[in-house]
Amino acid sequence: MLSAKQIGQYHTEGYLSLPDLVDPDWVRKLVNAASEFVERSRALAKSDGVIDIEPDHSADNPRLRRLINPADQHQVFAEFVLEGPPASIATQLLGGPVRFHHSKLNYKWSDGGQAVEWHQDIQYWPHSDFSPLTIGIYLDDVDIEMGAMGVVPQSHNGELFDLYDGDQWTGSIHPNDLSRSGYQDAVWLTGPAGSVTVHNCCTVHGSPPNNTTTVRPLLLQTYSAVHSYPLLGVGTNGRTGRLSGTIIGGPRPRTLTVQGREMVAAPDWSRGGYSTIFDSQTGKD
Repeated sequence: MLSAKQIGQYHTEGYLSLPDLVDPDWVRKLVNAASEFVERSRALAKSDGVIDIEPDHSADNPRLRRLINPADQHQVFAEFVLEGPPASIATQLLGGPVRFHHSKLNYKWSDGGQAVEWHQDIQYWPHSDFSPLTIGIYLDDVDIEMGAMGVVPQSHNGELFDLYDGDQWTGSIHPNDLSRSGYQDAVWLTGPAGSVTVHNCCTVHGSPPNNTTTVRPLLLQTYSAVHSYPLLGVGTNGRTGRLSGTIIGGPRPRTLTVQGREMVAAPDWSRGGYSTIFDSQTGKD
């Protein structure tokens, strides 16, 4: 789906903006799936772990912030993530099979939908390398007034910022550090429905509030190179969904490299299937 020039731009600049890339049929199916959760939210008085709502949400005036792990919640999202355009884009940009990490749908509701402050992603879910990237698809036409995402070119090769304020995790770059982040030079990624955004896990990015009368839904999915592993015990890596870890475009690797030393590792038993070393060594596993 990408040209050699676009692949080169991603690796040089740390982002891509691909207007009107996703087929309208896909966009229609995604919009319909997203609308189902808006209807479901009308019965909620508070966020439920799947649908995250704004404080002034009501049945008559639904206001959603996020659908959590949409690929685990609806078959259309699952097919899109594992078999659709973002999977193809990820395998091209990362040069081979990829590992799916997580997905989310940020609705950014009209008339004040919440801003996302300047930050980098990798601090939220550290991996064994910096290959993870996030691919977004706008489900409606988006201009800069609607809270389009902004990215800082080449920031993926720069400083990895502290997202704490003292002892408090804020998930955003401290105001004292913003001048070093390059946010003043951000590129705003706008485009019609079906436009694609891509940003590296180290790219500084954010988005202002949506003060228009139109909702700005952005469907996001994160992938890493197949030999990149999320580090458990830190960040949100332990809170990913059922499909997290799915390998796309090739077999699951048996080897991994730590501090330059390659080893053949055990299978992934994180979702069960392991008993004891005794059963393994006697062939009962």
